Amino acid sequence: MANAFWFDFEKDVQDLHEQLEKARVTHEQGKLDMSDMVQTIESKIKEAQKSVYSHLTGWQKVQISRHPERPYTLDYIGHICTDFVELFGDRQIRDDKAIVGGFAKIDGKPVMIIGQQKGRNTKQRQLRNFGMPNPEGYRKALRLMKLAEKFDVPVVTLIDTPGASPGLEAEERGQGEAIARNLMEMAVLEVPIVCIIIGEGASGGALGIGVGDKVLMMEYTWYSVISPESCSSILWRTWDKKELAADALRLSSSDMFKNGLVDGIIKEPIGGAHHNPEEAYSAVKAAIKKELKSLRELDKETLVAQRIDKFSQMGVVLEPEDGA
Repeated sequence: MANAFWFDFEKDVQDLHEQLEKARVTHEQGKLDMSDMVQTIESKIKEAQKSVYSHLTGWQKVQISRHPERPYTLDYIGHICTDFVELFGDRQIRDDKAIVGGFAKIDGKPVMIIGQQKGRNTKQRQLRNFGMPNPEGYRKALRLMKLAEKFDVPVVTLIDTPGASPGLEAEERGQGEAIARNLMEMAVLEVPIVCIIIGEGASGGALGIGVGDKVLMMEYTWYSVISPESCSSILWRTWDKKELAADALRLSSSDMFKNGLVDGIIKEPIGGAHHNPEEAYSAVKAAIKKELKSLRELDKETLVAQRIDKFSQMGVVLEPEDGA
């Protein structure tokens, strides 16, 4: 896939791709036989990709998760689902375009699929509020989850948000309460829940649809209580320490899995999902099918008990000794 946007740390790979494109054009125009050159450059690209993408820092992974050509929620829905029927509104205030969801089928089996949606251009970004849901977005998500529970349909959530909407109006309409209620309700929802971080997973904005029986991360994504920039601005009063903050937060998929905070990592095409979206769609679909197959075998009581126990085991609790 041709890539129109490259990061600074991808400069070597970018240069080789540009050489490859020129060699292919020359070959197709019939001016010279460039087949050997094309094969040589392709081999060099693979070596360069292996060198660059196997040693990414936390901040570089954050950058890849934000790539403007990375697939978003509606892209995944369009490629892994059929018969998608989008549902709208929270039945209280309005429809929040930052969260999309509805009934769909994956290989003929019904699911309720919900996720945050960003925009591709300025108009779409404004419409979707940059993927930052308001309280009505989380209430819409909960309404759809309860509807799925009513019809005994599993829930799949796709997480990709820089955080919940931070505006005053969102707080006035109960942002904290809406997220907290989702956490409580998702913990005891009597249908299987699979959550996948497909891009950014920031703070309560991500956690508001992130309580599941299985929580998975795509390889080049991040999941943390705070973004590296915000962490840097709080600790050092500047964004210039964002790289240091990203490493300290241990927010990458490998770190989160190592710490037992997510259940698995979905392998991405080398360089990120935007380099080969079709491969990314297939990987996400396979992961969803695999997890739902095993979760469907559990009765409701066991399902809920295991989910609560899983989240209860996270973190460390220190109790004072007697007399302390």
